[in-house]
Amino acid sequence: IMKRLSIVLSLSLFGLGGVATGQVPSSEIETSSFEPVTWERLVNAEEEPQNWLMYSGTFDSKRHSRLDQVHNRNVNRLELKWTHQLSALDRAETTPLVVDGVMFITEAPSNVLAVDAATGRPYWRYEHELPEDLRICCGRNNRGVAILGDTLYMSTLDAHLAAIDARTGNLLWASAAADYRSGYSKTAAPLIVKDKVVTGIAGGEFGIRGFLDAYNASTGTRDWRTYTIPGPDHPDNASWSGDSWRTGGSPTWITGSYDPELDLVYWGTGNPGPDYNGDVRIGDNLYADSALALDGDTGDLSWYFQFTPHDVHDWDAIQIPVLTDLEVDGRVRKVMMWANRNAFFYVIDRETGEYLSGTPFAKQTWAEGLDENGRPIRRPNTFPTPEGVLVAPDASGGTNWQSPAYSPRTELFYVMAFDGEAEFYIRDEEYIDGERFTGGGQQRMLPIDSYTSAVRAIDPRTGNRRWEYQVQPQTWSGLLSTAGDIVFGGTVDGYFYALDAVSGEELWHISLGAEVRAAPMTYAVDGQQYVAIAAGNVVYSFGLIEEVD
Repeated sequence: IMKRLSIVLSLSLFGLGGVATGQVPSSEIETSSFEPVTWERLVNAEEEPQNWLMYSGTFDSKRHSRLDQVHNRNVNRLELKWTHQLSALDRAETTPLVVDGVMFITEAPSNVLAVDAATGRPYWRYEHELPEDLRICCGRNNRGVAILGDTLYMSTLDAHLAAIDARTGNLLWASAAADYRSGYSKTAAPLIVKDKVVTGIAGGEFGIRGFLDAYNASTGTRDWRTYTIPGPDHPDNASWSGDSWRTGGSPTWITGSYDPELDLVYWGTGNPGPDYNGDVRIGDNLYADSALALDGDTGDLSWYFQFTPHDVHDWDAIQIPVLTDLEVDGRVRKVMMWANRNAFFYVIDRETGEYLSGTPFAKQTWAEGLDENGRPIRRPNTFPTPEGVLVAPDASGGTNWQSPAYSPRTELFYVMAFDGEAEFYIRDEEYIDGERFTGGGQQRMLPIDSYTSAVRAIDPRTGNRRWEYQVQPQTWSGLLSTAGDIVFGGTVDGYFYALDAVSGEELWHISLGAEVRAAPMTYAVDGQQYVAIAAGNVVYSFGLIEEVD
């Protein structure tokens, strides 16, 4: 059911000024175009900032680039260098990879293409054919690929992991993770861990049982699977009443992080199911809404931290864990920073799972605070009712799946935050295989632009907000920080902008004419730094205006 589409015709690449056009001489990238991406290259990705070798740039997911040709004093001289029109007319949520001058872009619903990173000239395109009876929750999305050696790995909406030759676009193998007819799907970029491809699953609104998988990168055979809801042979299964664990959700639908030194994979889990009706699943509902730390070789659970026990507001904890070393109480700790959908910003010891601190970063009315172990102290009368109860944040959260960023230079954590609220209501709902299973819903009481949406810079040592930059209305763009002391982001009304990473001052912006739902990334070819972003169904790449002697 899969096929490869070779592009052998002339493509016109259009957009604003500085756009490249050209003939496609071959559907195959020349062997010399890029070197195989070895495990050593991935572990040391920070040392080759001209490339962007994985979804979040590096295993610690800082989304920080050491490139500084574009900096806070010349970013206003950015101009468009090229655009590439995606063939699919769905929204683009992709973060491209760049390897030695070759860019790999995913497009909705489950396609990937290779282009010249300096010109946008296409090499090949692979299209994964999908069944017509897909059951998906939240859009025909694909957010990116992983690479190891000469092979790309892509998740697909029909719950497959596909391996594609990065030089030709030919399909090498495809492994089915689950039955899409029951609501299972895959939208996130996989993560390479040594010789394995670690990949999550989506479909929490369909009463699935979540899991995280690791596949042999060469053969596509599954090496391990860790369920995010423990079965009846595990004591933590008692956190689910009756058989509710069987349809309890807890998906893993965004890419995680990895610490090579500790050999721990960190991944977030989504909400329990049904989303809003907790009466049918009494208990904490482990390990929904949690950070999991798993052994990279076996998938064994090392530790977990649950952000929102017994979630009844759809506050998935699928945000990307950001790893760094941070001085806490006079001692340098290996920490994980996490701006959670429940509107609290957490710092956790990533070796042990010990809770270190937690502070609100967005509007919240559901908790008095967090206790000494990081467990929320709930306010009464905030659970959904048949009539509706007003709670902040709303179901979209204080933030959502948008990628945050962290700059080692400023030591600030940057997150796209939202101060929304909604009335949450509950209803009885019977589980039916392959049908949505939410048990209620929410309704905002005011227009969307009545709520504040902003980039916020957080000091992770204190949780204090250093600055904010408002981007009204609610915006779904991820963020990028660079050694040029810039934070890049986008807006729902189509603007791409650059902020001073220290002060939050706007330094530059341009209208792209379509919603930005992706995260920016940066790379360099032949000594020139580019900054790329997808907006609508177009990928744009910017560089500095060339100086004329």
